[in-house]
Amino acid sequence: MLPRNSIHSIKLEVPDGWPQPYDIFKGNPPTDAGFLLGKKLFYDGRLSKNGKFPCSSCHEPRAAFATFDHDLSHGFGGQFTTRNAPALQNLAWESSYHWDGKFRNLTDQAVSPITAPNEMAENIDSVLIKLKKDKEYPAMFKKAFGNKEITGEKMLKALVQFTGMMVSANSKYDRVKKGLDSFNRAEANGYIVFKINCAICHKEPLFTDNTFRNNGLDVDPYLKDYGRMMVTGKKEDSLKFKVPSLRNAGLTSPYMHDGRFSSLNAVVEHYASGIQPSATLDSILTKPIRLGPREKHDLVYFLNTLTDSSFIANPAYLP
Repeated sequence: MLPRNSIHSIKLEVPDGWPQPYDIFKGNPPTDAGFLLGKKLFYDGRLSKNGKFPCSSCHEPRAAFATFDHDLSHGFGGQFTTRNAPALQNLAWESSYHWDGKFRNLTDQAVSPITAPNEMAENIDSVLIKLKKDKEYPAMFKKAFGNKEITGEKMLKALVQFTGMMVSANSKYDRVKKGLDSFNRAEANGYIVFKINCAICHKEPLFTDNTFRNNGLDVDPYLKDYGRMMVTGKKEDSLKFKVPSLRNAGLTSPYMHDGRFSSLNAVVEHYASGIQPSATLDSILTKPIRLGPREKHDLVYFLNTLTDSSFIANPAYLP
């Protein structure tokens, strides 16, 4: 692509064997300047009311840009969010965002945490006032968008450019698929277990099919979270949540929409013995998934091959 206003356009690279991504950059073609602006904004606490909660406070690099070691994210005023923060990776291959699919694009998804009272607790106008006082931002906005005017639209476009370009595709699993590495015995056995029992919903190579399913969790009595139904209003969507990608699952504990499971072992045990029946339980799970101790062990070993250490250490994504 040709440079735009002397700014170099950048292109989302599609890994070999992956499907084509959605057009998440329609009307917002990524540039190197827009990406760098989005990165600065992502790590800037001034997007929150008290300056202590940048986007990165809930989406931490060490956790594949999910929340490290907390079931529910922490927000303004000592409050907690109501769900576990999902990893920010390969977002261009998703057609909706959040556990319930509430947002159809990354722009709306970015506005939500900034303005939520229990997250960043700010409003866009106040954020812009703070950004305009910064010595670096006017020049960065001008370089990214052609003039130094700082607007909410440009701010959100830059955040979309940064988060939308974050691709994780260099795990051991990926290297094995390319013939550059090999599984050990436990990993190879675990891959077989995975393909038999998990791959229908966690479809390769993204390790999700991006659908909404009831996977047999009971309702947390405090959160009272009924998932997709809270968006659609349809009772048939009760207890359905988005199937998360298993990429970098070894880094993103705790697990599920409410972070109720602290380990991959606990997740596997849920599918083996903890599924709760309900009217909307996914038909795939109506019959028990019978796994022996060795199969459970090996499955976890395989899941850890989906960890992409280069992703969380990529300087392009770090402050």
